[in-house]
Amino acid sequence: MKQRLGRSSIKYDRDVYILNSASIVGKKEGEGPLGLLFDLVGDDDMFGCNTWEEAESSLQKDAVYLALEKAALKADDISIVFAGDLLGQSIATSFGISSYGIPLMGVYGACSTCGESLAAGSMSIAGEFADKVLCVTSSHFASAEKEFRFPLEYGNQRPLSASWTVTGSGAFILSGSIPADGRVRARISGITIGKVVDYGLKDSMNMGACMAPAAASTIEQHLIDFDSQPEDYDKIITGDLGSVGQTALFDLLKKKGIDISERHMDCGIEIFDANEQDTHSGGSGCGCSAVTLSAYILKQLEEGNWKKVLFAPTGALLSKTSFNEGMSVPGICHALVIESV
Repeated sequence: MKQRLGRSSIKYDRDVYILNSASIVGKKEGEGPLGLLFDLVGDDDMFGCNTWEEAESSLQKDAVYLALEKAALKADDISIVFAGDLLGQSIATSFGISSYGIPLMGVYGACSTCGESLAAGSMSIAGEFADKVLCVTSSHFASAEKEFRFPLEYGNQRPLSASWTVTGSGAFILSGSIPADGRVRARISGITIGKVVDYGLKDSMNMGACMAPAAASTIEQHLIDFDSQPEDYDKIITGDLGSVGQTALFDLLKKKGIDISERHMDCGIEIFDANEQDTHSGGSGCGCSAVTLSAYILKQLEEGNWKKVLFAPTGALLSKTSFNEGMSVPGICHALVIESV
């Protein structure tokens, strides 16, 4: 059976299951509304390491360990790992999971990396190129500030449109078969691969607005390819648009005759308390959608509160070089259909 659907999508004719997952976050994230749902909350955002970058690597290493442990698997049981982060040359990933000795496909989609890794991993399972796949990503507030903005010691002020990079890592184990105990968290039934969308915006402190056009493009294309309506999903979930990006997304889609306002959820809005935590527009970073998916979204699917969601993390494809050279901030968004089992 042909799995390709429409212009940019794939509808799997083989079940792809999320066997288990793990989430690790920093202290600030643990103090937010989802704090009790995470597998592990650090007391110190250095996580016992000497540098911010090393701390982020340890996040990935520990998230993988927890996911494997929860699934009762060993590293040797995994065919491929799809992983990435926000740092230059994905150093959090290469230093974080090298000790596991699993064949690695490094991916980079900025804050959409969770969606990209799950899309690549699920394609590998659906195409029968792998039996079990590991997908992992991470971000860290301090390492991201150092990479893209200013060192923390600079003490720069952040505009209200800015988001707060989540300190966290999420790891997911995918398989084409259900284990003997019959326990799986959810299944991935299809994906829509996004394209780069650039509206010419240059404000790196307003990434929600920069990424919203890409989210609108992918959601619209998904609905066309799958011949579906927003009402077909319990939730349409973006990764880290925040409150500013959410408004832009609603406006862009309404111009296309699409209204998702009644069922939209954004991980960056959910992970922090807007009234109690000073994060301005909300959360962002590779870890934002990853830990929210693992701790909260999959829980809702497992418990039957939701039957089907469209999970669409977004990414801002800038670097400090492109920003310093005055270039715009393109966006990208990849979407997955995730259903309860």
